[in-house]
Amino acid sequence: MNPITPEPLTVRIKEACRITGIGRSKLYELIAEGEIEVIKVGAMTLVPVEGLRAFIGKAREERQ
Repeated sequence: MNPITPEPLTVRIKEACRITGIGRSKLYELIAEGEIEVIKVGAMTLVPVEGLRAFIGKAREERQ
């Protein structure tokens, strides 16, 4: 029996870059522009996965 692994609500910057294919510098640029939301927890920067999905979805719509 396989236990169900819940999808993360947030990821760190390195993981956000990996799963989106966006480079680190560009990701920080998009964060500064308010295009991608982040949550600060102490010194840690977390990126909501839902925010990444929304950004990618918006970019796809604008392209079409």
